[in-house]
Amino acid sequence: SNNEWKTQKRILETLARFGLTEVTTFHKTGVYVDIQGLAPGANRSIALRGDIDALPIQEARDDLAYQSQVPGVMHACGHDMHGSIALGTALAFHRMRENFSGRLRVFFQPAEEAEPLGGRTVVDEKLLDGFDAAIGFHVRTDIAVGSYGARAGAVTKSADQFSLEFTGTMAHGAKPHLGVDAIAIAGAFINEVQKVVSREMPVDDGAIVTIGTIRGGEATNIICPSVTMTGTIRTSSPERRKLLVQRVGEIAEGVAAMHRGHAAFNSHAGEPPVVNDSAMVALFKHFVVQTDGEDRMSKGQRVPEAMTSASILAVCHRSISGSAARSQETSPACTRRPLASRIKLWFRQLNWLCATAGSSSKMRDERHHADLLSVRLLPTITRSPCAFEGDWDSRHRHCQSRLCQVRDDRSVKQHR
Repeated sequence: SNNEWKTQKRILETLARFGLTEVTTFHKTGVYVDIQGLAPGANRSIALRGDIDALPIQEARDDLAYQSQVPGVMHACGHDMHGSIALGTALAFHRMRENFSGRLRVFFQPAEEAEPLGGRTVVDEKLLDGFDAAIGFHVRTDIAVGSYGARAGAVTKSADQFSLEFTGTMAHGAKPHLGVDAIAIAGAFINEVQKVVSREMPVDDGAIVTIGTIRGGEATNIICPSVTMTGTIRTSSPERRKLLVQRVGEIAEGVAAMHRGHAAFNSHAGEPPVVNDSAMVALFKHFVVQTDGEDRMSKGQRVPEAMTSASILAVCHRSISGSAARSQETSPACTRRPLASRIKLWFRQLNWLCATAGSSSKMRDERHHADLLSVRLLPTITRSPCAFEGDWDSRHRHCQSRLCQVRDDRSVKQHR
């Protein structure tokens, strides 16, 4: 996060190679490009967002053709796939610009994982002002490969951070009555704070309080005078978000007072929940059924708590699954199909949103054009624009085993 310089350079070079030279950078390492449709019509403005940052994690395996080429950095959460989808969509719509009306703005968003956040810059700089709709997506491991998922309402949680210091009084370990043990205070807090979630918040809120780091003590025979900890506070309820943070602070102060110590609580407001527009979700589901069949639309899926991707836009997300992805390893027929299907659906959906109402024959022609373009673009976008090097489908298989496995308990600022 915030170091995507080579990724940005590669995106800019690829866009320029296809004639897209009027691009704009934001948040230092981010990029967005506008594709203006030339056909007459409703002239809607639609935004599409793909994040591009990686995580500061060393690739665990060195026997993979698609492993990260950057030491200490890997795509453990699928952002190389997101960036590739966004890049392919931008290139395709540039070629199709005579066939749709309106404007498509494609964001290559940096710094989704850590502060300062790229998504917040999009909001602060008003880069979505005047747009009719915005679409984001995230790969998923709990929906069958080749399928799609979308849900109306809150699909992610707010992501607030907190830091906390408990202060006691140092004493010799043989005379604990002369001191105030900050470790004992911290232990009591860890137990008590979970009661805020289980006894004070509605279960539908999905509230979470996670202690990510804890440090204290310097010797085995000394009563610890100070303990620091950091963590994250999350909820899907905008109404009770402030209350949850407030109660965590009050529990810290109360536990410290009970043990004759002191607490210093600080919180940092992160991003709010992503709340999907019900009409857009209904439109997306209808379109999937119409173009790919009813069996391609996953029903009743739950959104994992760890999936807290974009703060500013998310309507639907493409997915992969462990069982289905593993089947690709022994099925040559699947080598290109997941990517082609994904790209064609995005082309068709965005084209439908942007295009003027036309004859059914014209719309059929445009869908056919999208099919041809997706096939032609496959060689261009099957390589990741950043740390990952390798073909798309290898990455597709590999990502399922690690997607979001490290996200919830990191001490760095994450998500959105």
